[in-house]
Amino acid sequence: MLRAYKYQIYPNKEQREYFAKCFGCVRFIYNRMLWDRIEHYKQTGESLKSTPAQYKKDFE
Repeated sequence: MLRAYKYQIYPNKEQREYFAKCFGCVRFIYNRMLWDRIEHYKQTGESLKSTPAQYKKDFE
């Protein structure tokens, strides 16, 4: 039997700002990785295998 649980959080102002910054950074890195992968495929015809850790040096 499968069960699902739903939780709702009520963050305060500081937590909302922290979540907004974290998700903004995650969205930026995801989009950057996607763009790099698409460009690499256009140039070489092969898929690019990358991880978010490879972007740490460029974007702290």
